[in-house]
Amino acid sequence: MSDNPFAPRPDLKVFLDGQIVPVDQAKISVFDHGLLYGDGVFEGIRSYNGRVFELDAHVQRLFDSAKAIRLTIPMSAQQIKDAIYQTMEANGLQDAYIRLVVTRGVGYLGLAPTRTANPSVFVITDQIELYPPELYREGMNIITVSTIRNHPNAMPPPIKSLNYLNNILAKIECVDAGALEAIMLNVDGLVAECTGDNVFIVRQGRLQTPSSDAGILPGITRAVVMRLAAQRGIDVQEKQLLRYDLYVADECFLTGTAAEVVPITQIDGRQIGDGKPGPITQQLLDDFKAATRGER
Repeated sequence: MSDNPFAPRPDLKVFLDGQIVPVDQAKISVFDHGLLYGDGVFEGIRSYNGRVFELDAHVQRLFDSAKAIRLTIPMSAQQIKDAIYQTMEANGLQDAYIRLVVTRGVGYLGLAPTRTANPSVFVITDQIELYPPELYREGMNIITVSTIRNHPNAMPPPIKSLNYLNNILAKIECVDAGALEAIMLNVDGLVAECTGDNVFIVRQGRLQTPSSDAGILPGITRAVVMRLAAQRGIDVQEKQLLRYDLYVADECFLTGTAAEVVPITQIDGRQIGDGKPGPITQQLLDDFKAATRGER
């Protein structure tokens, strides 16, 4: 038995290259470039009551990411969708966090992706609680950090690659400061995104979020929330934001597949609004929950 308290539960099943295998048999080679260089792509996905949320959008983004790095996925989109449901069934899960990964494959030491073969595809389905439940009721305190987002011309933000070191360095700062999440700025000092979530503010009844040219990953949960806001008649603006805009916001919240919609009540020691989750945030949180149930 493993003495690692963070190890996955031993009865977990994983989809790996066409087979459902026990977690202790789910292995890839140490020569896989996904491990050696972070050369690969992934998606984080959620299922609710047996229904995978926004599955088409996630699978499309996976294939877009793979195309951008010239990685050929050895399965069709439908085969990947089937693999996700097979893995959920194997683990007896209705409500799950799903990690879908495609690696570059085994190759020679050296960066060249042309010297690799047989990309691996694996699917993990498990449960996740990114933040304590009370934070969704009371709001969360976050900070900004000095680690900036990668320049878009160095690493295009829409690519969900296996190399997350930029985000991890920011998370280290965040953890050292005793916070659960942190906002990252871009090279121009503009608000980009958090280490794993997109950020929204409410100002004078308008919903505002950094635009894609700020160097963000255009999140799928972000898109859902923008759609839900538009359905409510809430004006949604994608624009450049400064830290000042965060500090003087009436409301703030984060979105992400794992986080869902989490209210923010303090940033860098500044209280947001009245220090409680605001009405628009609460409305969109309720609407998002309804959407996960297929009701919106």
